[in-house]
Amino acid sequence: MTTPPVSSREWLETDGLGGFASGTSTGIRTRRYHALLLTATTPPTGRMVLVNGFDAWIETPAGRFELTSQHYAPDVIGGDGAQRIEQFTAQPWPRWIFKFQDGTRIEQEILVARESQLTQVCWRLLGQRKSVRLFVRPFLSGRDYHGLHKENGAFRFDTAVDAERVTWNPYPGVPAVVALSNGHYQHEPHWYQNFRYAEEAARGLDDTEDLAAPGIFNFDLASGEAVLMFTTPDSPALSRKRDLSAVKFADAVRANENLRRAEFPSPLHRAADAYIVNGRHGKTIMAGYPWFTDWGRDTFIALRGLCLATSRLADARDILVAWANSVSEGMLPNLFPDHGAQPEYNSVDASLWYVIAVHELLAACNGNGGIVSAKDKRAFQDAVLAILEGYSRGTRFGIRMDSDGLLAAGERGVQLTWMDAKVGEWVVTPRAGKPVEIQALWLNALGIASQFAPQWEETFNRGLKSFRDKFWNEKIGCLYDVIDANHRAGEGDAAFRPNQIFAVGGLPFQLLDGERAKKVVALVEEKLLTPLGLRSLAPGEPDYKPRYEGGVLRRDGSYHQGTVWPWLIGPFVEAWVRAGQHNGCETGSAKEIPHAAPLSS
Repeated sequence: MTTPPVSSREWLETDGLGGFASGTSTGIRTRRYHALLLTATTPPTGRMVLVNGFDAWIETPAGRFELTSQHYAPDVIGGDGAQRIEQFTAQPWPRWIFKFQDGTRIEQEILVARESQLTQVCWRLLGQRKSVRLFVRPFLSGRDYHGLHKENGAFRFDTAVDAERVTWNPYPGVPAVVALSNGHYQHEPHWYQNFRYAEEAARGLDDTEDLAAPGIFNFDLASGEAVLMFTTPDSPALSRKRDLSAVKFADAVRANENLRRAEFPSPLHRAADAYIVNGRHGKTIMAGYPWFTDWGRDTFIALRGLCLATSRLADARDILVAWANSVSEGMLPNLFPDHGAQPEYNSVDASLWYVIAVHELLAACNGNGGIVSAKDKRAFQDAVLAILEGYSRGTRFGIRMDSDGLLAAGERGVQLTWMDAKVGEWVVTPRAGKPVEIQALWLNALGIASQFAPQWEETFNRGLKSFRDKFWNEKIGCLYDVIDANHRAGEGDAAFRPNQIFAVGGLPFQLLDGERAKKVVALVEEKLLTPLGLRSLAPGEPDYKPRYEGGVLRRDGSYHQGTVWPWLIGPFVEAWVRAGQHNGCETGSAKEIPHAAPLSS
């Protein structure tokens, strides 16, 4: 036993279906989400952890040496493999080189095959061939990816062995685990108890887990590469394996992934690809790894960067067409839950971001009429009109157009904007009333709809005048974060937050120009800008909390109370340019839509 090593970098490999493998550069799992085979049973949701990790060691004439380390409660490390790592790289997929006291050097790689629900682990001996045997003991659970596993009598260690294939069926109703290897399997069932996940402890959550270890694979590394693949019986990968040996199939998987990844023009394009997956209704976007699946707000915000900036216009079209059918009372779902429950319509801005995404897709397709068909455009128009009509009439959670042309929203106990942290029944940042970025989105949606439905132009003009008259805080020289706060006319929330930046940048219509635009950008830069993004609340505000840390109450209570959000840097930079904050830049028109591609065209 040794003391825990310093914290390590994390890696993540996605499978294009909502599943992924992830871990750390030391090989020590620090989260419940670190796993080798984590699959989406109803892509991209229904995620389950099937294979959590493994113990590995070698035997040479000089003795036994560990490749792995495990963190156990209360705070000890079993195995010194993490200290034997000579080199780690995450590109093109995670690779380690281990060096041992007798001079033996071994390379290990972990590769997730695209749309195959397959994780491939390979080991090879570097340098001069000598007598080296490798032993690998997988750890299994078969649990929901948000949960933790405990020793129990229901786990089935029964194993079916057929040539190079070993199959385990841990629990009824849970996908079986298929292991493909060129090694020899020895059944040796055990429970390993009290794995400790340091990052879960830091988040104030349960942090210990028991895992089942059904047996050991052993390989002769002197004879060549050791291959161990984990997949499920329904995996598309198995149909491609046919009569190939495990080694030849591993070579084919590696070659295919090399070719696929080489097609991306930059590492940034390759990273973006991880978030675009095939889901229940076609292409969709994952809101974030490891926790989130496909969320409406996040999808439409991210689509502009992930799809439009990378020229994946057909993917953007498919995503937006699929979501067009989900409008209900003017709202789009913010969340499709993991286990088949009804979609959650609990966001005021998801629908409005959808309108922005549609507009910018059409702008990006301008001159390329083959991507968006006339049928697609009609579907977009119908969705946009359904959103505006539903909001103007009034819909869930007090969302309604007021007589001033602005959009009111919010009820007690509900969080509707992107600042949506909630702990129990406590809504940390409720922002009920008329939040500033919601007005920016609403007015942009009205301006976009006016291009093909002129009846919305009067509402746009009325709302724009109300926005400029009511939101300007002359005392500070910026915009209120919320007006008519808590639905009390004339009451303003002057907390200095980054949401006001959307009145100048980040959206097609610029609502402020001239000196007011310059003042907003200058104050946001002074009070909120950091090298990593914008703070969610200015230092000096009563509720300011600079870091996301501590137990659940303290941590989630700080979520939008000063912590830095990188996604806001794009709107800030555009606002900075539009407001003329650099030499020679002229302030843009408040009614101009850059690169406009009207829905009516």
